[in-house]
Amino acid sequence: MSKEEEVRSAMVQAMKAGDKERKESLSMLLQSLKKKRIDERRDLTEEEENSIVLKEVKQMKESIDLTPKDRTDLIEQYTSRMNVFEEFAPKMMSEEEIQAVIKDVLNGLGIEKPAPSDKGKIMKELMPKVKGKADGKEVNRILGAMFS
Repeated sequence: MSKEEEVRSAMVQAMKAGDKERKESLSMLLQSLKKKRIDERRDLTEEEENSIVLKEVKQMKESIDLTPKDRTDLIEQYTSRMNVFEEFAPKMMSEEEIQAVIKDVLNGLGIEKPAPSDKGKIMKELMPKVKGKADGKEVNRILGAMFS
């Protein structure tokens, strides 16, 4: 079952349950998935669907960060939406899993002690392996800590 079908099914359940806020959140996510499918003029791959869901989660996080602290109503709404979106997001890698992938990449490149000058080469090999499974900022932070 595609993400689009999963979201549509969850939206129908939310409508039957009378959960208006959840239905609206799912509707937003469904709209993003449909728009991308229509733009591409083909069915989306699982990776593409996951990237759309992650993009929506990221946008909600940014909205929460940019909202003034006294607007608790908006912060609650965005948090609620983000939680609904995260239900459909792929499981993200833990810090230990990311470190293991980094070590594999270092072994593959023959680098025993990474230096800051190796970062570009390492990231070029590393990012395709963790794309959609880990946040790029987190990967960068973990890799940067290995240089110390």
